[in-house]
Amino acid sequence: MAGMTPNDGSVFGGGGSNAAFKKQLNKIYAWYTGGFILFVVVLGILEQMGMGRAMIGYVFLGATVLLYAGIGVMSRTNDAAEYYVAGRRVPALYNGMATGADWMSAASFIGMAGTLYLTGYGGLAFIMGWTGGYCLVALFLAPYLRKFGQFTVPDFLGARYDGNLPRFLGIVAAILCSFTYVVAQIYGVGLITTRLAGVPFELGVFLGLAGILVCSFLGGMRAVTWTQVAQYIILIIAYLIPVVWLSVKQTSFPVPQLIYGQQLEKVTAKEAELIKDPKELEVRAIFKARADALTEKLKDVPAALAADKAAAEKKVADLKAANAPADEIAAAEKALAAVPKDAEAAKKAWTAQRTGATNRSNQLANMPRHGQQFAGDPAGDEKARTAFDTSRRNFLALIFCLMVGTAALPHILMRYYTTPSVKQARESVTWSLFFIFLLYFTAPALAVLVKYEVFTVLVGTPFDKLPAWITAWAKVDAALLSVADINKDGILQLAEMTIGGDIIVLATPEIGGLPYVISGMVAAGGLAAALSTADGLLLTMANALSHDLYYKMIDPNAPASKRVTISKVLLLVVALAAAYVAYQVHVSKNADILFLVAAAFSFAAASFFPALTLGIFWKRATAAGACAGMIAGLGIAFYYMSMTHPLFRGWFNVTTPIELWWGILPISAGVFGVPVGFAVIILVSLVTPAPRKDIQDLVDHVRYPTLRGDTINTTAT
Repeated sequence: MAGMTPNDGSVFGGGGSNAAFKKQLNKIYAWYTGGFILFVVVLGILEQMGMGRAMIGYVFLGATVLLYAGIGVMSRTNDAAEYYVAGRRVPALYNGMATGADWMSAASFIGMAGTLYLTGYGGLAFIMGWTGGYCLVALFLAPYLRKFGQFTVPDFLGARYDGNLPRFLGIVAAILCSFTYVVAQIYGVGLITTRLAGVPFELGVFLGLAGILVCSFLGGMRAVTWTQVAQYIILIIAYLIPVVWLSVKQTSFPVPQLIYGQQLEKVTAKEAELIKDPKELEVRAIFKARADALTEKLKDVPAALAADKAAAEKKVADLKAANAPADEIAAAEKALAAVPKDAEAAKKAWTAQRTGATNRSNQLANMPRHGQQFAGDPAGDEKARTAFDTSRRNFLALIFCLMVGTAALPHILMRYYTTPSVKQARESVTWSLFFIFLLYFTAPALAVLVKYEVFTVLVGTPFDKLPAWITAWAKVDAALLSVADINKDGILQLAEMTIGGDIIVLATPEIGGLPYVISGMVAAGGLAAALSTADGLLLTMANALSHDLYYKMIDPNAPASKRVTISKVLLLVVALAAAYVAYQVHVSKNADILFLVAAAFSFAAASFFPALTLGIFWKRATAAGACAGMIAGLGIAFYYMSMTHPLFRGWFNVTTPIELWWGILPISAGVFGVPVGFAVIILVSLVTPAPRKDIQDLVDHVRYPTLRGDTINTTAT
């Protein structure tokens, strides 16, 4: 099937009329959905007959990767239009489903409910921002970019702003935001694969990477599109089943979205009990004492370090002199080895430990009350009012960045180049919103149901009777889940458990007591979410380099086959680089999936949104203005994030971070970049010569109906 043409007759090649093609797709994906459900049922029966958990994990991992690889092989192509935009024949329904999968990244599938679990009302900013962003996509960008035609977002910038500099800046911005985003996906792939197959994180990353590459490497956008449709079906089934189960278990009602409020009331009541619980107060007091002790040590780090080292050495010597049991001596030697090597390492370690102890000395293990809108109190003292204002400001800033970033992400906008017409591009956005809604409408309910389960079932359980999943997840990464009997009463208190948001969804089946096959299915769904988005992101970066940089700027005479080959090679290089950075993020433990994703949104918002929207709706916008605006907007957002977030400060060796501007957290850096970008484009455009008439005609063509069809040939421009 290599080099399939648009009329090769294959379902994934798309031969025949659009109606027949869509009918054939309906039949294939209906059989596929039934086959997947049957596959899960068979595995469930085999589990009851004695199949081990490890084998179930291997089967799920192998079956899903082989499935995606099979679609990739069937969709392989060297045709440029097929490779870059799937031949522009993807029906609106299926493009909406593929966009949903492209969108349902590891952040949405894994991180969304976890963030809602940890932050309550504050996490709704992600849902409102991301769904609201699709309204901007439908109104301001998708139909106009589809009418423009061509292959990529830098393509539009190069044609609209008449030159290679705007195109090059678009390439840089596309790679920056896509690379940041894909690192989060590969991090999620490693996390899921580690839990599913029990392999080390670094090996899990490369196993997942194989599933990504075999699809996008062989068939480009065509393979990615049909794989993403298959991945969406898996991920939405995997997401909904455990939530429905928890809903039935807790309320005997199978629609979790409708009993969300009822369970939230119960969680709120339980929160009030836990805040006053004597055992919880006892544990919190122990953590407060630890934080105070660490504060004292940090006042004179060299002296405290010397005292710790001397005490550890003395304990080892005393145990050896007393012929103590070998395990006691080994534990003492381990404690000695754990003493920081120098004052700088001690300061870093003790500061982190103090922060952790301080957080766990707060009520509800440092979580806000789930229904509390913002921190602080608008009717309280000055400190409480300031906290309330800052919290509300960050909530609104995050919604803004996510909305605008959604409307500017290159890998999402690329999806609307694949529809047959402008009309179907608009319809595709509607379907995208529907398929995204299915998950986003469920995530808040999932968070509350899991929190109710933890508060009422897990908390208060004796340590020797804790479920096996706690030990299993603690082995994956202690930063994601750890428990310790701090007050030595043998009973788990909420403050004695550290749980990361990234495992809430993956652990939901085990929390609810479902068979392990459902856990495997959820992990497969999370893997599908991460792989689908990673496919789109890697393809975006490879295409920006091969099509926009190499073909449009370096070798305009390069044949299509050579451009596609270069894209495939670059895809491999970018994927390996992203895997390496994902591993470094895992080692540093300074960022979670949701932060990395949100950072990409700020970068996309600051760099692309002003240039794209003004390029479509303002004929006076000039190349100089667009270039200056993209540099200024992205520059200010990148600077702010680099100077304020621990992960970026570590990467760029920033030792003196700046203070937060108006209390805005680094995750919302785009709130500064977007207005700066708009202002600079407008001001510079007004003082530079207006664009040529043919460029202004291009704007008119993109914006208004014409008699010449849906697309315009912009090769000359």
